[in-house]
Amino acid sequence: MALIRSSRRAARKSRPVRRGNGSNPNRSRLDLAIASAPFQFRWASAISKEEWAFYQRAIEAMQKSDVPFLLGGGFALAVFTGHWRDTKDIDFYIAPEHRDRFVAALSDAGFLDYYSRLPYDRKWIYRSVQSDVIVDIIWSMANQRAQVDDLWFQRARSVSIRRQEMRVVPPEELLWCKLYILQRDHCDWTDVFNLIYAKGAQLDWQHLIWRLEDDTPLLRAVLTVYAWLCPGAARKLPASLWRRLNMAKPAATSGALPRERIRLLDSRRWFAALQPLSEKLEI
Repeated sequence: MALIRSSRRAARKSRPVRRGNGSNPNRSRLDLAIASAPFQFRWASAISKEEWAFYQRAIEAMQKSDVPFLLGGGFALAVFTGHWRDTKDIDFYIAPEHRDRFVAALSDAGFLDYYSRLPYDRKWIYRSVQSDVIVDIIWSMANQRAQVDDLWFQRARSVSIRRQEMRVVPPEELLWCKLYILQRDHCDWTDVFNLIYAKGAQLDWQHLIWRLEDDTPLLRAVLTVYAWLCPGAARKLPASLWRRLNMAKPAATSGALPRERIRLLDSRRWFAALQPLSEKLEI
């Protein structure tokens, strides 16, 4: 497996993987129930019993395929931020060559191709459905910028959600994909801001910049907005990040989150840092 931009394939294969602070083996198993704080909201319990039954069926079908897959989408975001939103779907990332195997596994579990209801682009995703619960298997970015490769799996960490053991998409790869979702009817930059706020100090920024190659202006743009959105939090990002991107480190502030700026982007409850763990995100 390799990225679509194959001119640097050899360099990528030889590059050592820097895991950053997030790869501490003592913290490799994330507790999705946030059990260390018993009075906090347990985001996994916010999923209805009916919906979880379908998610569990899909997870077990994927596991029976006996080839690796990664948990992504809203579930992965909840892993890293501790906040849940109703997604009505679950995303799994897979190696491109395993597509047919996973399609067969989901079909055997009773999931039907969503294409008959609503046509979709089959070049990067297989979308299945059962009782209006959507299960996506993804092997490429929608814009065909890159495919899932071996490093996704090498850098993934184990998670346990309702006693289901899985591995989750690395936060750097999750952020990488979401930087490109900037469409008229759908934008993932709110997810990017939440991810940076929650995990920015631990992210392997060097790895992300290496992934982006010539697309680092996207990262500069999102960090510019992030520094305006919450300058105090932006100052906590590694100084090496600002230097590498040739950007000025945000000026010192009182540290308080400027709520008026956050609401300017969307009046709904979208920014995780402002929401109690007892409430779901609205976007």
